[in-house]
Amino acid sequence: MGPKSERVYRTIREWIAAGKYSPGSKLPSERTLTEELDIGRTALRQVLAKLVNERVIEVHGRSSYRVPNRSAITEVPGDLEPWQIHGERTVYDNRWVKLSLVDVEPPGVERFEHHVVRLHHVAIAAVLDDQERVLMLWRYRFVVDSFGWELPGGIVDEGEDPAQAALREVEEETGWRPDSLEHVVTYQPMVGMVDSPHEIYVGRGAKHIGDPTDVEESGHVAWVPLADIPGLMERGELLGSGTLVALLHVLASRTAGASPTTAV
Repeated sequence: MGPKSERVYRTIREWIAAGKYSPGSKLPSERTLTEELDIGRTALRQVLAKLVNERVIEVHGRSSYRVPNRSAITEVPGDLEPWQIHGERTVYDNRWVKLSLVDVEPPGVERFEHHVVRLHHVAIAAVLDDQERVLMLWRYRFVVDSFGWELPGGIVDEGEDPAQAALREVEEETGWRPDSLEHVVTYQPMVGMVDSPHEIYVGRGAKHIGDPTDVEESGHVAWVPLADIPGLMERGELLGSGTLVALLHVLASRTAGASPTTAV
């Protein structure tokens, strides 16, 4: 988002955090917000879509918004203690994977060594077109001895911006260059033992610039209808947690009635 959109985004979040609009209350109309916040209607809708994606607000009716009623879980316990980490020793290390034994002590439990696998920082992108299709790869993964659909993505190089890595990976693996990408979530796929931050991006629109340049990582490139995704999921034909997280976000956004993308 541009500077003005960022300002409006922060302002609305601050209004809600400060209680100007309480849970269950409606926000002013789009016309009122555009005048009060000095922003165009299109840019405002992008801001509102981002806030819907983050569940700060929800769609109410066709084009109105309200602050969602909070769930019963409003506080987290404040008396829990973190584990103590006394040290770490490397068992195996190369350019792709590092295996360590970490000396840990959970509260009230005798200390012990816990295996930790440290992998790379990863960026993955779901790129949509104007026909409600998503750009995907049909690939073989020898580790699980299976073919399946995946979103393009890969390792973030040292010093590289994750958003640029996502754009680069889409282009290298598919031959399509996204018009823009929006970051929607960072998560850890196996938090109990593996450290590998995954950055998920979503964008709409792409330009075909040629054949894929990363032959090893590329597969059969196709625009897959979003309507087909639940069936692919049910049949186990979607590979990788990043693919699942990104597509579930897209589908949830459509169900909520908001656009899953915001141009940046």
